Amino acid sequence: MHDQLPEGHFDLLSSAGEFSLYYLIAIVFANLLGIVVQPHFIATGGGSAKNENSARIGLVTGNFLKRFCTIGWLLTALIAATLYADVPELIQDPDKTWGYATMELLGPGLRGLMLACLLAALMSSVDAQMVVGSALIVRNLYAPYIKPQASEQHYLWVGRITGALIVTGSIIFSLSINDMLGQLKLNFWFPLVFAAPFWLGMYWRRANTKAAWITVVYCLFFFFLIPYFGPTVFTSWRTNTELTQITPIVETTTMVTASKSELRKQFIIAHDKWAAESEGLSGDALASHQSLEPERVSQTEIRVPQDGQMINNIAGETKLPVTKRSGGTALFWDKVVPVKEGIEPVLTGTDESADKVVKTLAYPEGTEFQGMGNLKLNLLMFKPLGVDLQTKPSSTLSALELVPKIVMPFVLMIILSFVLPFRNSKEALDRYYAKMKTSVDSDPEKDKQKLEAVYEDPSLVERENLFPNTQLEIQKPTFVDIAGFVVSVVICFIIIAFVFWLAGIGG
Repeated sequence: MHDQLPEGHFDLLSSAGEFSLYYLIAIVFANLLGIVVQPHFIATGGGSAKNENSARIGLVTGNFLKRFCTIGWLLTALIAATLYADVPELIQDPDKTWGYATMELLGPGLRGLMLACLLAALMSSVDAQMVVGSALIVRNLYAPYIKPQASEQHYLWVGRITGALIVTGSIIFSLSINDMLGQLKLNFWFPLVFAAPFWLGMYWRRANTKAAWITVVYCLFFFFLIPYFGPTVFTSWRTNTELTQITPIVETTTMVTASKSELRKQFIIAHDKWAAESEGLSGDALASHQSLEPERVSQTEIRVPQDGQMINNIAGETKLPVTKRSGGTALFWDKVVPVKEGIEPVLTGTDESADKVVKTLAYPEGTEFQGMGNLKLNLLMFKPLGVDLQTKPSSTLSALELVPKIVMPFVLMIILSFVLPFRNSKEALDRYYAKMKTSVDSDPEKDKQKLEAVYEDPSLVERENLFPNTQLEIQKPTFVDIAGFVVSVVICFIIIAFVFWLAGIGG
């Protein structure tokens, strides 16, 4: 793969892509806070384990195994990029790579097995979300508030209908956002709607129900309702000059040493272009055109037409121009476009060096813009702070957009819990924290008896508080807690080091 692909394919810390280091850090914190409130975590997060150690070890081990599966997907992508760099269909639409590789590399039977494996992986997630999601709705909304005296058979049917609606809604959602990366980004922040009530309710006695509900409503409005529906109600937002700013447009052309895969790709593109241009030609014109037919001299050399003559491109020697355009990113919208169609940015400056040409472009002065898609309301919070968003790359803007979604719900709920006069009952809090501190017994009867004893005397499970004489319910960690955490962190870095080592093999 190193022999065929550009070295940029193995750069794990590149900030030029969609996911910069800052964005990855923001994603890590968002997932650490939000993963626990996803519905399936009630079961897969330890809720279905028979005891404490089974839950802890099972969850950690399972998640580490999934990381190795991710490495497998990474290798598969690199292998496909090596094998099929010159396949026209994949040059036009890289999303077809997995299906194409399956058809090319696997024979009859194995293709069916691959399809069955993909369906099984999908169904294992869908069934968990369906069952747990319907149970949450039936037990926490329908049974207490709509029909509390119904039979179990009635609840079962309501659960089945709810599960079907959840799956149907998921299908509609996936079809309405036909963008895998867009769905992934949505999955990063949506659980944060409920993260603050979960964590503060878990460890802080002062947190109360009213503050939690207001925080959830705030998140729904600022994360979803205002960004999605606000521009529909207030249409002037889309043309507001303060909201239609974009980052500077820069077009960089760099001379890069051609790799073998790039030559294969260039040959196919040149040959398809040559074939298209030959249609309708005859006589001398056809003969002249045929003399310019691209030729594959060897695995490391091709001949392609350029300015009416044939030139030789050699892998590892020839430098080819690679042009990348950055900037033009909308600060506060998914996209910003000129109100009048057909207006394009024009060249405003050029900076040339030995192997690089940097062109600065801008729309003509006086161009009116309009925002498209959803309003990035959380980025607006940085304007009063004086942060110059126009100088930030798109990946950094994505990271900054996550910061208020992570921080503000916690800040709001903490303030509300102090200001609002409402407090949860001491009896309910005592029972809750007593249960949280009671280890689960694999025998249901013993577990029930243990809980009843703890409810009578909460001091039976009381450990030394890490912050005594406060409202915080954080117990001092045991040796097993500390050892487990340290081992898990070490394994994380081992996996990261393993990926770096793997990327360097053959380099």
